[in-house]
Amino acid sequence: MSLKGKTLFITGGSRGIGLAIAVRAARDGANVVIAAKTSEPHPKLPGTIHTAVADIEKAGGKGLGVQCDIREEAQVLAAVEKAVAIFGGIDILVNNASAIQLTGTLACDMKRYDLMNGVNARGTYLTGRSCIPHLKKSRNPHILTLSPPLDLSAKWFAPHVAYTIAKYGMSLCTLAWAEEFRKDGIAANALWPRTTIATAAVNMLGGEAMMKQSRKPDIMADAAHAILCKPSREFTGNFCIDDLVLHAAGVRDFSIYAAVPGATKFLPDFFVPENTPAIPA
Repeated sequence: MSLKGKTLFITGGSRGIGLAIAVRAARDGANVVIAAKTSEPHPKLPGTIHTAVADIEKAGGKGLGVQCDIREEAQVLAAVEKAVAIFGGIDILVNNASAIQLTGTLACDMKRYDLMNGVNARGTYLTGRSCIPHLKKSRNPHILTLSPPLDLSAKWFAPHVAYTIAKYGMSLCTLAWAEEFRKDGIAANALWPRTTIATAAVNMLGGEAMMKQSRKPDIMADAAHAILCKPSREFTGNFCIDDLVLHAAGVRDFSIYAAVPGATKFLPDFFVPENTPAIPA
């Protein structure tokens, strides 16, 4: 199980879960392209495409940072072509970039609606469409999208319908691509956390209290690694939950993923269906 020599194209990977996935792949000796907007330091959020590349190379991989707004077709196509020119192809696409605002209909104006759907649903579609011709040339191509299982319970729509539409748009791409590109051997899977993850976004939403009841991004990175190492023709069309993926891969000690050492109670993330199995004892 190694990603050595593979080339990953990760959207929005300058921080958080995307960066954790990048660094985990880099530890195998992978090439990692970070396509994200942040080139200069953000006043409130850590990390840039340049610091991400430094982390990737420190971990043992080769990095390329490309400033890219995934809502803009020309920028995405240019980023993909640059990745191919430097690394010779693309083996894995990780759709990580996402925008969030958890407000109801009357509190979510059209500018914010367009931002979330432009980044999440449209950005995922555009990046997938741009990378798939190159993925077809890979020996074990994967698309991994960080989006939830498709549970149409009203409780996931009523409080923040615009955000839910945007995230489920990403999941619908996964559902479609798994079947559309099955004959090409391209795996399309989705990955979602059972609990909240200690990232800058979660800190902005819930502050320190939520951060202390979250797991580290490493759990998503390790789960992503387990998925991306699978044979693409044998594992596709799945909506995966992080700890279930890792349990199936042999992990039994999940205490290492607690953001606060020793914590045992975590906040459940949005969109996890009620019938999701618990981690087997």
